[in-house]
Amino acid sequence: MTVMTDQVVPNDIGVAAVAVLFGVCAGLVDVWISDLLLTALVVMAATMLLGVLRPVHPWRWVVLVAVFVPIAHMFAYLLWKSHPNRAQVYESFLGFLTGTVGAYAGAVMRKAIAAIFVAK
Repeated sequence: MTVMTDQVVPNDIGVAAVAVLFGVCAGLVDVWISDLLLTALVVMAATMLLGVLRPVHPWRWVVLVAVFVPIAHMFAYLLWKSHPNRAQVYESFLGFLTGTVGAYAGAVMRKAIAAIFVAK
């Protein structure tokens, strides 16, 4: 039986790469579909999963995932000549809010599961 711990795993590079992949996907969803609610759900689900996998310092998952939504808008503007309006630019930063909720909810969920199911 495995025991869930809150130790920092020295090799989080793989999980960080998954976080970047989730962030790029969230950015593409926001640029192509242009739906704020769907983008917020993608960011929140991704950070919640990452918060469950690695609950120590959940703010890093927010940064790694949510930063790619505004970056995707910047690349769309520069490469595809897609001109978002001012509201879309401001909305792209709301991923940080939903990402924070998701990451910390995932970390709390992991700690609650560990407290309930770990044999004492």
